[in-house]
Amino acid sequence: TINELSRRQLADRGIGASVVMNTFDTNAPAGDRETTRRKLGISANQRLLLQPTRAIARKNVAGGLALAAGIGASYWLLGPAEDGYGPELERILAAAATPVIHGHGPDDAGAEVRDAYAGCDAVTLPSLWEGFGNPAIESAVHRRPLGIGPYPVAAELRAFGFRWFGSDDPGALSAWLDAPDPGLLAHNHEVARRHFSVAELPDRLARLFA
Repeated sequence: TINELSRRQLADRGIGASVVMNTFDTNAPAGDRETTRRKLGISANQRLLLQPTRAIARKNVAGGLALAAGIGASYWLLGPAEDGYGPELERILAAAATPVIHGHGPDDAGAEVRDAYAGCDAVTLPSLWEGFGNPAIESAVHRRPLGIGPYPVAAELRAFGFRWFGSDDPGALSAWLDAPDPGLLAHNHEVARRHFSVAELPDRLARLFA
């Protein structure tokens, strides 16, 4: 499984499992911040909050919008609506209290995910449920502060030592953006490198099968 919660749930059903969490290229190259922001029409002094997810109910787009409004940022939702969520998404975005950008993701106009992280000032993952939540680690790899929701597996990831902001606490994230602490970003990057590097995956799998 990719989380401890699922391992326990399987154990309750008599199924033995081992946890191998998702891994990432923790030495990924930086994206192109200036070009990305220019394409989006975001000025140098304008805050941009990225939600790098698709749009379905459990991704809590409304929560991401509320955080963006709370920190005085434009809101960028990267992924498309799925599972019939399009009409609800249109309603939520139309009522937004902050400027909204939807799309321009890795399959849109040749943009790369790393460019999205480079272009934003902060990341949000306000989800109500995730089996893992890749943006939690990707934000650390790309050295961006994260406002994260209280989904259960987030607590497992936070326990590795990440320093995150709550997606329901715009004041704390806004204060950090007013006076950024590079030490927080360096710390989160090191936690990601130590525990979630794809370079370690072959050894982890070898130990598992041994």
